[in-house]
This record gives sequence, C-alpha cells and structure tokens, in this order.
Amino acid sequence: MLNVNAKNLGHVAILSFEGEITNGQTRILRKAVEIMAPSRALVLDLSRVTAIDAHGLGVMLELRQETQARGLEFELMNVSKPVSRVLEVSHLDSVFKMSCGVAALPVIHRRYFATMAA
Repeated sequence: MLNVNAKNLGHVAILSFEGEITNGQTRILRKAVEIMAPSRALVLDLSRVTAIDAHGLGVMLELRQETQARGLEFELMNVSKPVSRVLEVSHLDSVFKMSCGVAALPVIHRRYFATMAA
C-alpha cells in the first residue's frame, strides 16, 4: 500500500510517500500530483518508499515530463536506498533531479523565503 502526506509550502508542494510505488499503487501517486499541481515546484520525498517497479518508474517519468511541460520544477528528495539502487541500475539517476533534506528545496522556494525574512 502506498500512503502520501502532502504539504504546501508557499510555492512548493512536498509529497511524502510511504510504501511501494508499484503497479496497482501508482494511481495514488498520480492523484497526489494532480492535487498539488498549482504550485511552482513539486518535490517527491521518497525516504520511506521501500520498493519501486518498472511501472512506478514509468509513472514518475511521465509526471516529471508533464510537470516540466507546465513550467514547474520537479525534484526527488531523500531517495531511499532501495529506490536509489533501482534508479542507478536503470540509469535514471541522471534523469531525475535528486537531493537530500533542505538542499532539495528548489531555488524558487529558497528565494521565496529569503524575501519573507528580509
């Protein structure tokens, strides 16, 4: 089962997933991205994802393409070891923008908070 926790931080939507991104579970991933679409950047936190299959990878690639076609940033954050390994083996680690923790917040978000603090 795939669970999602959504957070909207101003211009950045963070979707934290827990479970498996596999065939039969990807509808949850798609629906979560659709709901958070109005943001300027979308970050998927994969720290608690235990597995991903070819179908899950395909859906993530489609969502990345759709998001970027709308002019939004798309990023993976805190990629778990099992997912990281699959991304490496499939050579998709060079396709997805990935980072850890606060560094994952896109530049647009850091600029937004910098102006709020000034």
